[in-house]
Amino acid sequence: MSIGPVPVSASTVPGGGRLVAERLSDRLAALLSAQLEGGTLRPGDRLPSEQQIAVSHGVSRTVVREAVHQLKSRGLLLSRQGSGVYVAEPAVNQPLAFDPTVLDSVDAVVHVVEVRRVLEGEIAAMAAQRATRAQIATIKRALAAIDAAEADGRDGVDEDLAFHRAIGEATGNPQFSLLLGFFEQYLREGMRITRGNEARRKDFMEQVRNEHRLIVDAISRHDAAAARRCATQHIQHGERRLELGGVIVRQRATKRTAPRGVSK
Repeated sequence: MSIGPVPVSASTVPGGGRLVAERLSDRLAALLSAQLEGGTLRPGDRLPSEQQIAVSHGVSRTVVREAVHQLKSRGLLLSRQGSGVYVAEPAVNQPLAFDPTVLDSVDAVVHVVEVRRVLEGEIAAMAAQRATRAQIATIKRALAAIDAAEADGRDGVDEDLAFHRAIGEATGNPQFSLLLGFFEQYLREGMRITRGNEARRKDFMEQVRNEHRLIVDAISRHDAAAARRCATQHIQHGERRLELGGVIVRQRATKRTAPRGVSK
């Protein structure tokens, strides 16, 4: 069964419409997941090769790898060294997972952003309390890497994610690093849209740089309250920039107050 071509694009739609079209890898992951749930593929079964799946569904091997990675992260598949990919036995404890279509609508994106706002505010506060000098130096290098990526004309998504990971690692709690790593698979496409929007306006880019610096400065001073506030506002302002840039349009947008430093 071929899943057919699916465009990946951002659309500007009012009132909770689609923001990011479904990716081919998401559709293939959903098809394979349905086969697992329906018993077509049973625990212990070996999956066909990447090439066989690609030909069968009319997609590239890259799409197959991304889909298989999704199912591995959900504990549905596992790799055996030198043998292949197999259907995993049902887990006693179900792994944390979001529906792959979680970024399909404006409202769904906002829901994920709200979760991230709570998490990253507290993570930044804890990093401010616990970060060592070496960890602060790592955060500063991660911040410089974002600027370097922008100077090279790259989108800086990987560097931005690495910056937030470095802050998570500075908490000294490995569970935060694992949690942020989990979120990345859902945030990466949204961040590409966010950074693409910000790159179109110099004032947006400068606001982002300043917000990042404020977070780093607060962590460097071991000021937990300031770190929490700056990290939370950074995510709130990013959402507002999407509205001002016309990437998302929501009826309630006119009722919101623009963040300091963002012109209407």
